Amino acid sequence: MSTIATGFIMMRWELLSAVMMFLASQLNVVCRKASRNGMAFVFSSLGLFTSCWFVMGLMGMSFNLAGIMQFWASFKDVFIDVMSQNPTAFPLP
Repeated sequence: MSTIATGFIMMRWELLSAVMMFLASQLNVVCRKASRNGMAFVFSSLGLFTSCWFVMGLMGMSFNLAGIMQFWASFKDVFIDVMSQNPTAFPLP
């Protein structure tokens, strides 16, 4: 019994996100049938966010300010490098 409880405690975020993805999918279908497209869009967005959160949890990635700042600095450096290698004027066909 303690093994099952420990497994649920260790998997709590993955289980929560899987349940949220399921509920978002079901509510999306219900709202589409009832012609509530705005609410269906909200539930689709919730499902997409939750699935990304689920994958990040499985891959061991964390969502914190230091990681975001590191990603932004890397993105900025790569963007500047790529843009500096472009020609100044593209020839038109």
